[in-house]
Amino acid sequence: MAELTPMMQQYFQIKEQYKDAILFYRVGDFYEMFFDDAIIASKDLEITLTGKDCGLQERAPMCGVPYHASEHYIAKLIEKGHKVAICEQVQDPAEAKGLVDREVIRVVTPGTVIESSMLDEKTNNYLVSLFKDGEAIGFSGVDISTGEFFISEITEGNTISRIYDELNRIMPSEILINESVQIDAGLMAIIKDMDKVYVTVYHEWAYQCSNSYKKLLSHFRVQSLEGFGCQQMKYGICAAGALLEYLAETQKNALTQISSVKSYYPQSYMVLDHTSRRNLEIIETIRSKDKRGSLLWLLDKTNTAMGGRLLKQWIQQPLIDPKAIDERLDCIEELLEKQVSMDELKDELRKVYDLERLISRVSYGSANARDMLSLKQSLLPLPRIKEIIGGF
Repeated sequence: MAELTPMMQQYFQIKEQYKDAILFYRVGDFYEMFFDDAIIASKDLEITLTGKDCGLQERAPMCGVPYHASEHYIAKLIEKGHKVAICEQVQDPAEAKGLVDREVIRVVTPGTVIESSMLDEKTNNYLVSLFKDGEAIGFSGVDISTGEFFISEITEGNTISRIYDELNRIMPSEILINESVQIDAGLMAIIKDMDKVYVTVYHEWAYQCSNSYKKLLSHFRVQSLEGFGCQQMKYGICAAGALLEYLAETQKNALTQISSVKSYYPQSYMVLDHTSRRNLEIIETIRSKDKRGSLLWLLDKTNTAMGGRLLKQWIQQPLIDPKAIDERLDCIEELLEKQVSMDELKDELRKVYDLERLISRVSYGSANARDMLSLKQSLLPLPRIKEIIGGF
């Protein structure tokens, strides 16, 4: 009876752990895919499907992509709605006695992309976790490309309708849900109604409050969550802890760029339902779904990607607290009054690249030479920027 080759045996052992992802299996200077993964990838990437001797009577379907060009191909697969598990050689082939050791170093999903080539520089890429218990809904979101992490919950009113409005404001690229949510027809209906959102069903145990709370304490190295203002957000904590567990499992990284968590209540901002957002053309036009012609397009004169993302958040979450509104307007008034300083500040900001995402890639260990040069060039104007701001 035919038997799989040692390399194919290793492949299947690793693939068994990542059944829902396309496995990029490193062989020399290529990432190779086999069997069903190869058939799917060859079609979606429009690359040639070949075969490889695997020890069986029939050759294994196979396709491959060059290691140095993998980012381009991964982006295409993510766009098609796939997960990609990157399996690297973790041993020097010269030192290997027989088969080279391999292991998955990262799982790339729509909500865990950090590569700049796959992201819109002025739009956050959110991964959102949802937890529902009775009528209460806890939710948490993260943009690992910037390190932004937030937690919230909705416990009153029509929670399904309100979470639908929140999700359409946040516009996540991936939503994480616990297994029991699948039987909640109301919540599943609004998730399915959203455009281009990848849904991942995650372990029920990760959403248990005690596990989630411990996960948050461990990650932030604190004794309680009081300092983050979310100690009492029981449902939000369930969602946030599961989110960190999922990131640890897929990214296999310390996630040091996530250094804080922001807690907020949706009722602290002006309520804008999905229909109002669409009809007001706040961030995109109704007809073409383009930014051009929207309110954001008209107002966005920001000089950095970070400023563009912040402005987008502000426009989608209008303040209702008079004190906070006055403080923001006071800042604008002073900038307008000190035109010379403002113009100099704008000139200095033009020299700054996307520091949030650069620092995240450095923390992640995936920064390349270009990233490091951009980081250097972005740091140089900071002393002068600090000096100008100090004059306001």
